[in-house]
Amino acid sequence: MSKSKETFNKKEKEKKRLKKKQEKMEKMQERKANAEKGKSLDAMMAYVDENGNLSSTPPDPKKRKVFNHEDMNTGVPVRVEEDTERQGVVDFFNDAKGFGFIKDAVTRQSVFVHINQLSEPIKENDRVSFQMERGPKGMNAVQVKKLH
Repeated sequence: MSKSKETFNKKEKEKKRLKKKQEKMEKMQERKANAEKGKSLDAMMAYVDENGNLSSTPPDPKKRKVFNHEDMNTGVPVRVEEDTERQGVVDFFNDAKGFGFIKDAVTRQSVFVHINQLSEPIKENDRVSFQMERGPKGMNAVQVKKLH
């Protein structure tokens, strides 16, 4: 007599595979039964309110805002100059690298200064007058003059 080629382990694996296949079929039939086909267009729509949140109700036309695309700034900000003359003290300046910082006398903020914006050479602890200009990385001191 010959032994059966199917071992206990093979039979168990086959049972698990069939059980998994049966569960998969049941899930698929359940999804098909619960599917909401034929929804109306209004039920499928999503709206964005004035704060940018998703909503199921359409936005109020009275709160509508119109934007002109030419007014939107998408790149590097345009330089805005402040016309007021300020005074401060040179906190740090590196002649070799050509930059430094001025501590504003009023706000006590450090403002970046480049050697190209100097009317005459400056060094640390010099009193200077300057104007502010917004650059790509923040406020910069321009038209820097040494006070005597």
